[in-house]
Amino acid sequence: MYTPIQFQINTGSAEPIYRQLMDQLRRRVAAGQWVAGQELPSVRELALQLAVHPMTISKAYGLLELEGLLERRRGLPMVIAAGHHRPAAARARIEQLRPVLQRAAAEARELAIPREQALRLFERLLDDPSEGLPS
Repeated sequence: MYTPIQFQINTGSAEPIYRQLMDQLRRRVAAGQWVAGQELPSVRELALQLAVHPMTISKAYGLLELEGLLERRRGLPMVIAAGHHRPAAARARIEQLRPVLQRAAAEARELAIPREQALRLFERLLDDPSEGLPS
């Protein structure tokens, strides 16, 4: 069984929204949460849901289509392309996570946050993902 396709964006992030969407889709497919043939929300529907310009969604979808991750079907919703039925290997998923953790580690060092405190925070965020969301 797969997870319904729903996106979350962080409007306060320096990362452009289209990149957030692309990265989120790549991670969910790599983890096997979203699989081949699964339909994505329409550009208009997702733009309304996230309160962003439709061109933002269109850009993300278009770039992922060029990568081969998404497949466009004339007159039908866009879907995750064939070949994405199983999660990626653990090593590939870890490599996908590495740059994010490298940035987080660098920022923790720059902020002079003690190692133990940074690790505790990371564990709390793993256990309760809502803790890291803005209120």
